[in-house]
Amino acid sequence: MQHFYVWRFKNWKRWLVVIAFALFTATFLSFEQNGAFSIFSKDKSVALTKGNADEPNIALTFNISWGEEKVFDILKQLEQHQVQATFFVSGEWAERHPDILKKITEEKHELGMLGYRYKSYLEQDIEQVRKDLLYAKEIFRKLGYDKMELVRAPSGHLNEEIIELAESLGNKVVHWNVNPNDWQNPGTQEITNHVMEQTANGDIILLHASDSVKQTAESLKTILPGLKNKGFKYVTISELMNQAHAESKIVD
Repeated sequence: MQHFYVWRFKNWKRWLVVIAFALFTATFLSFEQNGAFSIFSKDKSVALTKGNADEPNIALTFNISWGEEKVFDILKQLEQHQVQATFFVSGEWAERHPDILKKITEEKHELGMLGYRYKSYLEQDIEQVRKDLLYAKEIFRKLGYDKMELVRAPSGHLNEEIIELAESLGNKVVHWNVNPNDWQNPGTQEITNHVMEQTANGDIILLHASDSVKQTAESLKTILPGLKNKGFKYVTISELMNQAHAESKIVD
């Protein structure tokens, strides 16, 4: 009897940890059948972080908020390897560099917004966030880009209220689930290894094309052909969303 009660107590503690972790996870992460993956709980507004886990499609994304040099090295690599990506750019950057924006779209890459100013939305009240998003849309409209649906929060800082606001303005919020932190310049090999080892079906990869990145373009020389050789297919975020919707509705 003593052995039975000791065993039961240990398992009780173990299951308590498992249940607590499961409840915590369910609060912030929500899955649908076939692998569509989103941030925040079921029946709430969500940000897409992953497409269909049953398909080999992956989305390569780049954030740009300042600078005008490194983006050309990155575009060169994308062109050389015939890869289409999605670029999330701030309205402030787009306003200053319309020619670069035009080059990105002429090379058939997709555009998304980082708002107007690259400042954390969690550090602003919700009305300031609304004004930022609306002003960004107006800037892109003036530059000739009327349908800017995709939006990514600066630094990835968001909550349910921000997602609900963005959706009410006609936007689709996009996050990521593979992030080698290339903006910290940890080394070409480390960036390459992280992406090559961590990427799976349906993943959204976050990289940067601002002038802060010194090693990203070089890393792409291995990453772009390497992921293709592993059987992955590069698609834009919109294509990833459409494929996820076709197989399993993204949680909303």
